[in-house]
Amino acid sequence: MTERRAAESKPRTRSSNSKAVMIGTLIFGGSLMTAWAVGRPDPGASEPAPMDEVMAAATSNAGVSWDLPVTRNERVEDWIDFLKGRNADKTERWLERSGRYVPLVQVQLRKREMPQDLIYLAFIESGYNPNAHSNAAAVGLWQFISETGKRYGLEVSSYVDERRDPYKATDAALDYLSELYERFGSWYLAAAAYNTGENRVARIMRERTGSERGEDADFWRIARYLPEETRNYVPLMLAAGHIGKEPAKYGFNDVDYAGPLSYATVRVPQDVPLAAVARAVGADKDTIALLNPELVKQQTPPTRAWTVRVPEGTAAQFAANFPSALHEIRLAALKEKTTRTYANATHRVRRGETLSEIAMRYGVSVRTIARANGGLVASHLQIGQTLRIPKANSVAQAKSSGRYHSVRRGENLSLIADRYNLSVSRLKHLNGLRSSTLRPGQRLRIA
Repeated sequence: MTERRAAESKPRTRSSNSKAVMIGTLIFGGSLMTAWAVGRPDPGASEPAPMDEVMAAATSNAGVSWDLPVTRNERVEDWIDFLKGRNADKTERWLERSGRYVPLVQVQLRKREMPQDLIYLAFIESGYNPNAHSNAAAVGLWQFISETGKRYGLEVSSYVDERRDPYKATDAALDYLSELYERFGSWYLAAAAYNTGENRVARIMRERTGSERGEDADFWRIARYLPEETRNYVPLMLAAGHIGKEPAKYGFNDVDYAGPLSYATVRVPQDVPLAAVARAVGADKDTIALLNPELVKQQTPPTRAWTVRVPEGTAAQFAANFPSALHEIRLAALKEKTTRTYANATHRVRRGETLSEIAMRYGVSVRTIARANGGLVASHLQIGQTLRIPKANSVAQAKSSGRYHSVRRGENLSLIADRYNLSVSRLKHLNGLRSSTLRPGQRLRIA
C-alpha cells in the first residue's frame, strides 16, 4: 500500500476528468494491481450506511467464527467478486501460502489476546509473501516502510532487512496495531490508520465525529473522507476473511495449503554464504533462503555472527559438516571469480606452455578450449598462437534455461510453485500429479 506508516500522510489528488472510479489499489508480491469500476458512482459517496445494514453475519455465516465485527455490504461484495473472479489464480496462491505463515501469526495474536481475524490484514498487505515490496518501498508480510520498521525495532540495513522476517515483523506489526487500537478504540479505525497513517485518521475523526476515539461504525461514517485506497482497505480485509474462512463456498475447492514453517536454529559466523549452510545440512539453498528472508544478500552480515534457521532436525548435521561445506563453497566461489575474470578472453601461447596449463589458468577444461578453437589438438599448439577462451559456465547456463525444474533434496511442491509464481494445483496439472510426493531428480514441467 502506498504512503503507509507515515505519521501524517499528504492528501492525494486524482484527475477529475476520468469517468472510471478506482475501487482500490493492492500490493501483492510486489506487483501493482488496480481494480476499476467503469462509470459507477463511488460507493463512498453514499456512506455511512447504518450498522444494521452492514452487519449481516448472523444469516450468511452460520457456523463460521469471527472475532472482528462481520460486515457484508456492497463494498465488501465488490472485493469478494474481485478476489474470486479475475484475481482467482493469485488468490489461490495466497491461500496456499497462508498455510506457511498464518499459524505463527495466530500464535502471536493469541498471546496478546488480539482478534484472530487480523491475519487477513497480512493477506491484503502481501499475500503472505515475506519478500513482497511496494512502489512506496514498503516491504514484507506487513509492508513496513523503513522508517516505521526501525521505529518498532526492526533492523533495515544493506545485509539485514527484518521487515522480511515473518517472526520479528509480526511482533512489530502487532505492537503497532495495539497502539493504534488503544488510540482509536476500534479495530476498523486501527486498520485504516495502519494503512494511511494515524495522524490522518485522527484528524478526520476529530473533524467528523468530534473525537479521535470511536467505534467500528465510525469507519463507515468517515470512509468518504479517507483516501480511496484506505476507504477500501477494511472492506478488502473483510472480503479476504469471508473467502479465507470458507474457500470452497467461493470456488476455491482444491487449495493445497503449504505446511507451517518448522526449523531449528544454528549460530553461523560472519560473512558466510547461505549456500554453505545449505550444503552442510543437505538442503536446497532456496529452502534456507525461505527460512531466512531477512538475509537479503544470501549471507550472514560481514561483521557479526547470525542465528540462521535450518530445517528441523538438521542442527547436529550442520555442526558436523559446516567446516568442510564452507571450504568447498569458498573454493567454488574463487574458481567462479577466476572464470568470470577471464570469461570470453583470448590467450597468446608462450614458449613452454601446454594446453592443460592454459586450461587450468582460466578455470576451464582442455576439451572446452579445444572445441572453442576448431577442434584444436594439444600436440599442435604453436608459440604465438591466439586461443579463444570461452566462458566456463555457458553450457551449464544454457541447459538450466529450459522450462523444466529438477527436484532437489528438501524441496516440495509449495516451494517450487512459489519459485515459479505458480499455484500448487497448476503445477500438479502441468505434470499430471495426483499426490504431492516428490523424489530428488524428478523433472517437473513449469511452463
